[in-house]
Amino acid sequence: MPYVTDAIRNIALAGQASAGKTTLFEALLHAGGAIQTAGSIERGTTVSDHDPLEKERKHSLGTAIASIDVGDAHINLVDTPGSPDFRGPTLSALAAVETCAIVVDAATGIAHQTRRLMDRARQRNLCRILVVNKIDHDGIDLEGVVEALRDEFGSECLPINLPAKGGSAVVDCFFQPSGEADFSSVADAHQHIIDQVVEINESVMGHYLDDGESGLSGQELHDAFEQCLREGHLVPICFTSGRTGAGVKELLTLAAKLLPNPKEGNPPQFVKGNGANAEAIDAVPDPKKHVIADVFKIVNDPFVGKLSVFRVYQGTVKKDTQLFIDDAKKPFKVGHLFKLRGKDHVEIEQAIPGDIAAVAKIEEIHFDAVLHDSHDEDQIHLKPLDFPMPMFGLAVEPAHKGQEQKLATALAKLGEEDPCFRIEHNKELNESVIRGLSDLHLKLMLERMKERYGVEVKTRCFRIEHNKELNESVIRGLSDLHLKLMLERMKERYGVEVKTRPPKIAYRETIAAKAEGHHRHKKQTGGAGQFGEVFLRVEPLPRGSGFEFRDEVKGGTIPGQFIPAVEKGVRQVLEHGAVAGYQLQDVRVIVYDGKYHAVDSKEIAFITAGKKAFLDAIAKAKPQVLEPIVNLDVFVPDAHMGDVTGGLASKRARISGTDSLRGGEIIIKAQVPLAEVTDYQTELKAMTGGQGRYAIEFSHYEPVPAQVQKQLTEAYKPRVEED
Repeated sequence: MPYVTDAIRNIALAGQASAGKTTLFEALLHAGGAIQTAGSIERGTTVSDHDPLEKERKHSLGTAIASIDVGDAHINLVDTPGSPDFRGPTLSALAAVETCAIVVDAATGIAHQTRRLMDRARQRNLCRILVVNKIDHDGIDLEGVVEALRDEFGSECLPINLPAKGGSAVVDCFFQPSGEADFSSVADAHQHIIDQVVEINESVMGHYLDDGESGLSGQELHDAFEQCLREGHLVPICFTSGRTGAGVKELLTLAAKLLPNPKEGNPPQFVKGNGANAEAIDAVPDPKKHVIADVFKIVNDPFVGKLSVFRVYQGTVKKDTQLFIDDAKKPFKVGHLFKLRGKDHVEIEQAIPGDIAAVAKIEEIHFDAVLHDSHDEDQIHLKPLDFPMPMFGLAVEPAHKGQEQKLATALAKLGEEDPCFRIEHNKELNESVIRGLSDLHLKLMLERMKERYGVEVKTRCFRIEHNKELNESVIRGLSDLHLKLMLERMKERYGVEVKTRPPKIAYRETIAAKAEGHHRHKKQTGGAGQFGEVFLRVEPLPRGSGFEFRDEVKGGTIPGQFIPAVEKGVRQVLEHGAVAGYQLQDVRVIVYDGKYHAVDSKEIAFITAGKKAFLDAIAKAKPQVLEPIVNLDVFVPDAHMGDVTGGLASKRARISGTDSLRGGEIIIKAQVPLAEVTDYQTELKAMTGGQGRYAIEFSHYEPVPAQVQKQLTEAYKPRVEED
């Protein structure tokens, strides 16, 4: 059915694992007429969970997309994984929608993942709705769930419909409020939500106060409702049962009539340029303008090939359109354009602003690539998503000799699909290391590699690493007991005893002030000598910016062919550090003057001069050592709360809050230096009798206390180099 941008609704179903998102996804497709019969997770027949591993494990591992036409509205639905182990694809989907529907299990209530996703959606300026699912289950307290949602997420969370007839139906509280609900009053719920909507706009409020609700036009009410969603002034709560279909049609009506289209939602966060020169730009949902689209999902199918799924923000993508990828000079031709319905691809003629579509077999496309049809849109990219850092690692090698290249290819393809799955190669040990969000994440990625590409691997959970920079050997295993037994075995078999300590922390170095540096390198050993002189400035950059190198030399005082040598010398300091032996980051280096000799100036001379001028500048620029700070969520019985919070306070932790969970358990949220929790599992186990657990996620770097910096710098013994 032809449709326009105003008719499109893009909605991601997100929420905790086992909240019933996939069953609800099926029920919505069935109610909207997209499928004749709703599929079953138990039988492996759902549109969403079509991957063999998803069918086997009976839960979603990646996102699935399908569309529904409801009246004049065209609804693009994205089903997302609920497990935090697979939140990479979930977070990717949030970049492609205007609305995030957070699905809550009516039986278990608010979960930790519910809080995380509500916060992520708010950070992305998405409109949010709460969908209380499984309302047909016995023994549930739906009124208590609503109270908990309002307590947790604010008074802006208001029911837009209510369960009725023991959870077998819902009654409308907004469009045509009537009937009896299982709790509360339909009239009261209607009044609460109308009051919330009209107060967002002075003009609407004036009409309402003068003439009551009857004095408001349908358009006025719609516009005020949409403004409330866009500004976070209203988070509607609706009720469904994906299993029985209760509330499903009402949810589709809400989406079609009240949720924002791409013109109404908060605009996408595009910027042009990089670093400090990046400027925010507007991508206008106008079909006649140049194309701007962002790739948010990659699927590598061994039979179909590479499928790149994108959201169109501006312009119209048609078959035979020539599109550039990022800043590439050579475009590709859109031979075939698809809409997705789970694993099925439906060929279409065009994708308009706001739409979600896909192209196949374009190998150069990567996750988060910007597709555009004019060089005017070069250097445009969407504001980066804040993905969690993969902190679990596993060394892998092919189980059969001769499959090294096949393994490398398979890992690269899997890495394209999941932004939280990374592959590293350790040249020193000549081994590949995969990193993910958990042991389960890594295990399933390896199972997928075997199933798709026929590659089996050997993994090593007990690993030995040697860090040249820190001059230490590190052993890694599955637990403290695992490592203890391996060391006892080494002593018993080989007579070798060792001293142990936690591995060194990945500190970083930076600067806090501007400064200038200078060095003249002059060496004469008979025959041609070495000469190079460099003047440079250093400036601190915002945290996380990395490194910038600028050449502002005038008049050829340093010939152009030696500028790369100066940068090479600077980068040597970046890699090995200046004050404590850790990598240097968030600094801009500007080379502005120097001298050379027509005979004695060589590359090595300017490498040395650049390196030592940089060291000279850093010493004057208030150097700082940074330490990694992690987000820590500790789950313990409430009887142990005092002991745990007291212990965290002694670790320089900043406790941000506590929440009560069901079953007498609490969650303690904190930010803490990673150096303080390297052995926290053992400590927590002893403190709680084995009943505590925790989740850890990298947050950011920040300066260490002065006494810690003093210890680190005094312990650093840099290699003395001759000039």
